[in-house]
Amino acid sequence: MKSRTAAILLAAGSGRRMRGAVPDKILAPLAGRPVFAHSVAAFVASGVADFYVVVYRDARQSIELARHAPTPAVFVRGGRARQDSVANALAALPDDIGTVFIHDCARPLIRPEQLAALARAVRRQRAVVLAHRVIDTIRQVPAGRGRAVTLDRDRLWSMETPQVFDRALIDRAYARARRLGRQLTDDAQAVEQLGLPVAFLENPHPNPKLTAPGDLAAIEALCARAPR
Repeated sequence: MKSRTAAILLAAGSGRRMRGAVPDKILAPLAGRPVFAHSVAAFVASGVADFYVVVYRDARQSIELARHAPTPAVFVRGGRARQDSVANALAALPDDIGTVFIHDCARPLIRPEQLAALARAVRRQRAVVLAHRVIDTIRQVPAGRGRAVTLDRDRLWSMETPQVFDRALIDRAYARARRLGRQLTDDAQAVEQLGLPVAFLENPHPNPKLTAPGDLAAIEALCARAPR
């Protein structure tokens, strides 16, 4: 039987850094529809996923998310931390899922063509992340005394989502991270901690994360310039 592809849509973040600018950043209006709906529209248009898991924060939010969710989908309550939310979603996947996209819906500018490119790339590499090159000068400041070190920006990449994985691989990576009590900043880190490579797919388009109050207006401006 041919395996299917699932997309985990993360929408359970607390949004603390929005400092109350909006009641729920994932449901905030953006270019005429909720932030969450933009990610859904990109996935549906790309056709990369056969199944969806929507990770929600609370019952009230789940009702609103359901108005815009793709089908077929299951809803899973998020955990205390992001990695707990992802683990809950992975546990809810049907047995015939062979490939998993994991996307933070606070990044509403993801495009269908990037999703299609990730789907092609994961056939060659078992773990692929969307990313962009760092253009700023970055200095690493030591915890104690000592001089700051300027890092080589030609070797620095900023991780984005979606990140896409062979299902057996990401299951194994998360199981090990949980067993060892490892803290993860993104899903690729779980695979890297297995000692396995993660491929980068460079994103030529803006794909910022909605994090701080000023981000909503900036992303709205980018939406206005994006092709429809």
